[in-house]
Amino acid sequence: MRPAPTILHLDMDAFYASAEQASKPSLRGKAVVVGGLGPRGVVATASYEARRFGVHSAMPTAQARRLAPNAAYLVPRFSLYRAVSDQVMGLLGQLSPLVEPLSLDEAFVDLEAGGAADDPASARATGQRLREAIRAVTGLSGSVGLAGSKMLAKIASEQAKPDGLVLIEPGTERELLAPLSVRILPGVGPATGDHLRRAGMTTVHDLAEAGEAELVRLVGKAHGHGLYRMALGLDDRPVVAERDAKSVSVEDTFDVDLHDRVRVRAEVERLAVRCVERLRGADRSGRTVVLKVRRYDFSTLTRSETLRGPTDDPTVVREAAGRLLESVDTTGGVRLLGVGVTGLADFTQEDLFAQAADARELERRSEEAREPAVTGNGEESAPAEPEIESAEARAARRWPAGHDVHHEEHGHGWVQGSGIGRVTVRFEEPWSAPGRVLTFRVDDPRLRPADPLPLVREPPDYSSWPASLPKSRSPGGSAGSEASSP
Repeated sequence: MRPAPTILHLDMDAFYASAEQASKPSLRGKAVVVGGLGPRGVVATASYEARRFGVHSAMPTAQARRLAPNAAYLVPRFSLYRAVSDQVMGLLGQLSPLVEPLSLDEAFVDLEAGGAADDPASARATGQRLREAIRAVTGLSGSVGLAGSKMLAKIASEQAKPDGLVLIEPGTERELLAPLSVRILPGVGPATGDHLRRAGMTTVHDLAEAGEAELVRLVGKAHGHGLYRMALGLDDRPVVAERDAKSVSVEDTFDVDLHDRVRVRAEVERLAVRCVERLRGADRSGRTVVLKVRRYDFSTLTRSETLRGPTDDPTVVREAAGRLLESVDTTGGVRLLGVGVTGLADFTQEDLFAQAADARELERRSEEAREPAVTGNGEESAPAEPEIESAEARAARRWPAGHDVHHEEHGHGWVQGSGIGRVTVRFEEPWSAPGRVLTFRVDDPRLRPADPLPLVREPPDYSSWPASLPKSRSPGGSAGSEASSP
């Protein structure tokens, strides 16, 4: 524990949904749900307006639709979220060399290591300036917690939501924690929480009163010791700068199980290309290709192949993933596919051409092994008819709800929905008034997918941060709130 609240935890407010609202003027102040939209879709983020209806993350989208039938349901746009996250993490990186990202929208910052704060007053001032900078640069709000430990800083940011700042004064930690649920502590999930509840412990105060020996008896030595320290408000974990990723992967869950082997292979190849794009975006290469297949019965299989050396060649990764697929039985249907690369490095194998040639030779042999079988009368057996993807499914894949489009005549817009051979588009930009809605044929040559626009047309230059940045308010928003605890 530190004697000053110099550990900061930032958590962007309803990040994906807020980014969509900032991008789409017509959705501001309305219920927005971001996630998978198919029968097996899951909510990634819900706006605060949608949360009033009981919608929350990790909820099946079908259930969310029953709770909030009039909400806007959108497919995630990760390219936009990553771009905004890079802006936010850039601001944090200028505060301190010790920034520990937990996700695209959440991070710890050691303010003391960067000389940005050394007492409650300077910590509060830095936290407030950070919130103003984030709003000025991205148009979004973030909640800030400040405390002498990571655990308490995260608890403080939860109390600050939405769009606020809470600082936990040194010496008040135990008083703050005492009435809170045991679930607030790191590592206490539903199972552990239920186990503690059955033992009569529902608050952090109960844990502190029970004593270390009793907690060790209930949940084991390692967990019990740590749980008791946290109940006392003790947490010495340091803020660790971003570690190198151990792997890069992408995966897709399908609304309807895939049975056609040709379609399954095409999806694997598409995922392999996406995986390499992400790999190259991180300026990395990898040596081991991993294939993940979840079958119709929820059984999950993984297969891997280690190459001669690290590569970021899409041909090599695609063909390796294809070979791995040959060893997996997909007869009953496939509900999820994933392709990943591990053994990451910051260089590539010199002999890429030879490696790719070897891969193609193995692929050629596999193709020969898949030649049509010959029946007893000397005739070749006919291959199975491939499944044909429906026009509606193709339209949904090309025109996902919420994604950006550009029309030669009407300009930039976003997809409100598609079906029956039509796609409906609302034409507006982040800095415009709510736009008009028009409908087109899904194959209209004047309409094409587009990249997301920035949320702020001309963000201020923050190269001099944290020296000075203008205060800003989002359209219709508030400047947020500040508080100390208790």
